[in-house]
Amino acid sequence: MTKAEFVDTIAGSFESKKAASDAVETVLNGITDELAGGGDISFTGFGKFSVSERGPRQGVNPRTRERITIPGGRVPKFTAGAGLKQRVKG
Repeated sequence: MTKAEFVDTIAGSFESKKAASDAVETVLNGITDELAGGGDISFTGFGKFSVSERGPRQGVNPRTRERITIPGGRVPKFTAGAGLKQRVKG
């Protein structure tokens, strides 16, 4: 499902499709801003968004077969909560 399809799905709960789109954008921007600042966000029963540190690792350049070092960095991480796991499981 794309973001546009998701907005269409929840638009019935809002005054307009524009209001639904603004709400989705606001939530996504809030999550993104918090993670960019190094914070975590927990939604009880849904899951937790956090930032994980990834160390440098070895890789291979597919063209030259030369071994390279891929630098580490910060990556976003999502861990599903019990409520979400239960709903998906059925």
